[in-house]
Amino acid sequence: MHRDFGYFFSSLIVIYCLSGIALNHVDDWNPDFIITKDSVSVQKTYTMTEVTHDVILDFSKQVGETDYKVFDFPTKNQVKIYYDNASLHLNLSTGKGIYENVSRRPVFYEANVIHRNSLKGWKWAADVFAVMLIAINITGLFILKGKYGLSGRGKWLIAAGAIPPIAAILLMEFIQ
Repeated sequence: MHRDFGYFFSSLIVIYCLSGIALNHVDDWNPDFIITKDSVSVQKTYTMTEVTHDVILDFSKQVGETDYKVFDFPTKNQVKIYYDNASLHLNLSTGKGIYENVSRRPVFYEANVIHRNSLKGWKWAADVFAVMLIAINITGLFILKGKYGLSGRGKWLIAAGAIPPIAAILLMEFIQ
């Protein structure tokens, strides 16, 4: 049963591990989305009063967008245009701007949705998975016998494996 449950949950274990690595480094990169920023420039400068629906559509075409959701003016010299998964921020007096596009990061986005329990009802599947990981872990402790098993070097490896989390907890308590 230990082996069969291990096989059954192996894909989910890999998904949780990949997502865990990605989420551990959320300050270093965005694990859910790829954000690209491109500098753009328009040929003509504008004033706020000259910006109409048609002008916004022209700006949009220049960055490959066909329609926009809404636009606003953060300042009298700037316009920001919002699209489904992008935005265009233009300085009207210089014609320079930034087009920002947001897309889902393949594999990681979906893995993170599962890992964060963002799917409705997934909380219960995650709980079953956690209980089964505990069961796989405990049953695995008793598979080998003798000097390679729990009564041999296994107890020392378990103790060594407990040192890093215990040290981290103690260090955290000491720092606070």
